[in-house]
Amino acid sequence: MRVDLFDFDLPAENIALRPADPRDSARLLNICGPSAPFEDWRVSDLPKLLRAGDCLVFNDTRVIPAQLEGRRGEARIGATLHKREGLRSWRAFVRNAKRVKIGDRIDFGRDVFALAVERGDDGSILFEFEGDEPVELLLERAGTMPLPPYIAGKRAADERDLDDYQTMFAREKGAVAAPTAALHFTPRLMEALAAAGIASETLTLHVGAGTFLPVKADDTDDHRMHAEWGRIEADVADRLNAVRAAGGRVISVGTTSLRLLESATGEDKVIRPFAGDTSIFITPGYRFRAIDGLMTNFHLPKSTLFMLVSALMGRERMQAAYAHAIAQGYRFYSYGDSSLLLP
Repeated sequence: MRVDLFDFDLPAENIALRPADPRDSARLLNICGPSAPFEDWRVSDLPKLLRAGDCLVFNDTRVIPAQLEGRRGEARIGATLHKREGLRSWRAFVRNAKRVKIGDRIDFGRDVFALAVERGDDGSILFEFEGDEPVELLLERAGTMPLPPYIAGKRAADERDLDDYQTMFAREKGAVAAPTAALHFTPRLMEALAAAGIASETLTLHVGAGTFLPVKADDTDDHRMHAEWGRIEADVADRLNAVRAAGGRVISVGTTSLRLLESATGEDKVIRPFAGDTSIFITPGYRFRAIDGLMTNFHLPKSTLFMLVSALMGRERMQAAYAHAIAQGYRFYSYGDSSLLLP
């Protein structure tokens, strides 16, 4: 499909630079089926919108301080790590990448050094970090929170982001972008959901910076997704299959959870344990096998994520929903409001 079919105009004032406070006070646009009226709610109303027996699936990845500023001699470079490829190796998107040659030693400050060992076809650079300290400790020392470019371009990351850009489920270190749909959840909301008979499960998908890359191709067939590593435990897969067998709905909280669930599910619609990379690219025409609904924030024009929600609900339906959200002043992107998609 033509990528420009997924374009829309978004006023700058609709882009959120901070999350709602409290988190579950964010607005929630309920989008049911192909023709039901759009309904404006709050995230805290979610127990009223779901049914007993449903199950929400969260991503428990934890964002690491993966934004680095360094020097090669007098040249300054910026590196955003996006995928681990070994014990001490990380692939990164690099600002001023032409100034980096393979074999260069980059000084990221605070006694953190890395060698540039390989250049990828996509222009990324593979860095090998020096020393014997765990790379996570090096990043804690020298790195900063990798805010999305549409936020970082308007303000610098600060102490508030250390908490704001982590979900309450964040446990497994390795993401360089937050699974933002889950940013809206609070212990109070989880208690209310449990009291309403709505279950929850977690999986792990380490979100990469590739999620923010623009689609440069003119046709979706020509776009290639960056791989991300994920895991679904066997007992989690078993419980999710049991939910559907009992007539409940599996509702993904975020596109990251959805992509991993769909990667782990066969044509028989059975969710299986999974551990490895996925580069699944979901566009209209895709037949969903694992999920019955999706809770997700509002996405960038012409992005792979807007293509995904269009695959779930229909492109024209989502264009209309986004037009409604913009007109009603919903806040967009990572720190913005949310939507509940129930096809």
